[in-house]
This record gives sequence, structure tokens and C-alpha cells, in this order.
Amino acid sequence: MLCLSDHFVLSVLWIEHRDGGLRPMDADQLREHAHKMVDFIADYYKSIENFPVLSQVEPGYLSRMLPDSAPNHPESLEDIFNDISAKILPGVTHWQSPNYFAYFPSNSSIAGFLGEMLSAGLNIVGFSWITSPAATELEMIVLDWLAKLLKLPDDFLSGGQGGGVIQGTASEAVLVVLLAARDKMLRTVGKNALEKLVVYTSDQTHSALQKACQIGGIQPENCRLLETDSTSNYALSPDVLCETIAHDIAIGLIPFFLCATVGTTSSTAVDPLLPLGKIAKSNGMWFHVDAAYAGSACICPEYRHYIDGVEEADSFNMNAHKWFLTNFDCSALWIKDRNALAQSLSTNPEYLKNKASQANMVVDYKDWQIPLGRRFRSLKLWMVLQLYGIENLQCYIRNHIKLAQQFEVLVAQDLRFEIVTPRIFSLVCFRLLPSQNSKDHGNELNHHLLDTVNSTGKVFLSHTVLSGKYILRFAVGAPLTEERHVTAAWKVLQDEASALLRSL
Repeated sequence: MLCLSDHFVLSVLWIEHRDGGLRPMDADQLREHAHKMVDFIADYYKSIENFPVLSQVEPGYLSRMLPDSAPNHPESLEDIFNDISAKILPGVTHWQSPNYFAYFPSNSSIAGFLGEMLSAGLNIVGFSWITSPAATELEMIVLDWLAKLLKLPDDFLSGGQGGGVIQGTASEAVLVVLLAARDKMLRTVGKNALEKLVVYTSDQTHSALQKACQIGGIQPENCRLLETDSTSNYALSPDVLCETIAHDIAIGLIPFFLCATVGTTSSTAVDPLLPLGKIAKSNGMWFHVDAAYAGSACICPEYRHYIDGVEEADSFNMNAHKWFLTNFDCSALWIKDRNALAQSLSTNPEYLKNKASQANMVVDYKDWQIPLGRRFRSLKLWMVLQLYGIENLQCYIRNHIKLAQQFEVLVAQDLRFEIVTPRIFSLVCFRLLPSQNSKDHGNELNHHLLDTVNSTGKVFLSHTVLSGKYILRFAVGAPLTEERHVTAAWKVLQDEASALLRSL
């Protein structure tokens, strides 16, 4: 149970006007209650290791604990905090726990939190420049900063025909560029050719691309998920791509979009950007690079080479909310031709017209995204860059990679386990070796191991399947993770593996 601060006082979050109406925003009351919320959150972080990392509740648990309808009268903030502790937190999987090693990280930080707080306080809806000039201009500036930090080509900077935009997720980023690529191609070959358009990517690419194809009207059979294997460490083969494109052209189809990944979800495989980009260019295709996870590592000079060839790309994406200490959501997308996005996504109703927009003097980010409304998300990224600085951010990334290296060594030293793919960044893919007469390559064995490890509540890992084998993933990246947490996690894995093997 999370303990509340001793100075907590009973109160309700509303003040009446003289006429008896609700007054939901009052500066003095905001100061009082916001202090209590910060205390509550700070206490949560102090005690975060006391919670089971993976929530242990059963489906439907919360409906049995909360009333059937909203209250007619206000409740005290103290009662609400008690409800959070007793009812909400048991159903939370603690992504910020230092013992969280599942999926990919979703970083939180003081700087990101403060930026989020300021964004919530200002609560602007910055769909066009005029609705809050600072929101548009700060976004352009900080994404130029980040592009320069990544050494992206000048074509991606806001001073030319391209620029950066913050999307909610990488899923939104790949959707908007696919729509831009689709419409650009259809303007050339005719709108009736939609059913002939073909998308190319590897079978390791995030499923968000398949969803984008569904939304964009691309025929499912025209989404080429090209097979990869361990011989290329699950990277997309340029030769396989060339052969597939040639075949499709021969039967009258139209290649239009190629997505490469730097740091795939399953194993952080890195597709060879330079040869893939040249293939895309020679076939008149849009080339998108998804570096949602690993892009953050490329701020370090020793890892920048993993995005060599990005100069061939039409668009590039990384999630600052994964591994760059920027609270969710903040997905940075850069594009070389901003007009391609606007031609697909722009609307210009009378009620949104204004002098600056009509004169093409400004950027209106509503034309770079699916929704109209947008939050002041650049504040978070600005605060992270300002409060931490480049050197500290690079050290932060390097430390996680070092911890992953240490875990990799521990796994390699235990002959009961094997490393499945070479570690590149801070993800280790490994498995418990099955007996020689195993009929399923040890898949059930490793599935059982993962379930027992996660059910302890001490750590949380996730899995994938590579070449038909069930693989455990150990992703280091939570802001609070230290060497002791990695060592303790390995001890849990060893203990549960020993118990499992004894039971066979």
C-alpha cells in the first residue's frame, strides 16, 4: 500500500462561485492539490520496487471494486488517493520499475514530467500556428536540434522543404507517410491503380505497417513481408527485395513504398539502409526508416553508423518516449518533402482560415497528422534536452547498453542457456536449451519459464518467436535500472529454470 504524506488534509477539488456554480480552476487550490499529487507520485517512485512489476490481477477486477455510476456529489482528494492506492495501483504494470525488462522501455524522467505538467497546465490545442505560435515554433526548433544530434541530412531540417513533426506513436508516423507515398504515386499512375500498389518490408517489421496498409486501402496480398533468417541476423536482404520487386513489376504491379527498420521489435535487427535506399530510389519508391527504439542510441557517435544510408530515406522516425527520457507520447518524424504530407492530409475549412496560414508564412501541423487537435508535446522534449544536455543523455544510453552486455555475459556463462541473436543495443535474446529429444524446439519449456518468472512479480520479461523458436527478450532501458537489478533478474531466471528442469 502506498503511504500518503502525513500532512494530508481532507479536501474536495471544487470551489463555488458566488452564484453557487462550479469553479473548476482556481490558482490557490491548484497549488495546494498539485503539491499533494507531486508528493503522491514521488512517494510512488520511492516505493516502486515494492510492487509486483507485472500486475497480478484477474480480468474484470476493477468493476468489482468501483461503483456502477459516477458520484452525484464531490469526493475528497484524500478518498481518491486511497482509491488509487487500494484499487488502481494493483492493476498497474509498473513500466518505470527498475525490474521492468519487457517489450521496449517507455521512459519517464523529471524533465519529461515537468514538461508534461507544463503542457497540461497551459492546455493549448496547437493545430495551427495561430492557435499558439510558440507550440509550432518550439516543435520545429527542438526537432531540428534532435535531427542535428542524429546527424540527419539537411533535407530533414525545417529550413528547407522538409522538417520534423511530433506524432503520438511510430504507428501514426508510418501511417501518415504511407498515405503521402500512396497519394504521390497515384497522382502519377492514376487513382484507379490503388489495387496495384505494393508495399515492401521484412517479416520482422512492426505490425503497425500492416495496420497502416489496411487503413490506406492497400490490398493485403500486396503487402510483401519478406522472409528473414539467422544468416543475416534477421535483417532484410537487398537481393531478396530486388527479386521480389522485379517479379511484381513483371506481372503489372506498382512498387511504391519500402519500410526498413533500425532495431526491430523482436531482436533489434538492423536493415542495411544504404543498399535498400538505392533500390527504392531506382524504382521510384518512397523509403521510410523506422528507428523507433534504436534511434535514441544513434545520438552516440559509436552507434551512429547504424543509420548510415539515411540520406536515401524520404522519412525517418524515432520514439523519444522509448529511450530518450521523454514521457509518453512523443514520436519524432522527419520528412524531406513536407508538401507530400500536406497534399494527403490537409483540409482548409472556412472556420480555420487565418492570415498567416493563407499567406503560407507558417507551418500548420494539423496538415502533417491524422487528427486536427494536438498537444504541446515539444515542451517535454525541450525540457529533456535543456535540463540534461547531450553528454548526460549519451551516458544514459551507454549505461543501459553496458548493463545489457553484463546480462549477456551472465547468460553465456550458464551452459543451460543460449544467446539466440547477437546483441546490438540493450536487448538480449536468449532461451533455455531443451533436451535433445524435444519435439517443439523447447518452445513449451521457454513459455513455461517466462510465465513462472513473470508470476513471481520480481521482474517482467516478454518474448518473441524467431525461426519458429520461442525466445525470451531482456530489454534494459528503465530509468531506475542499475547493475543490481540486472543481477537480481538473472538470479530469478536461474532459480526458476532450475526448478522447472527438476520438475521434468
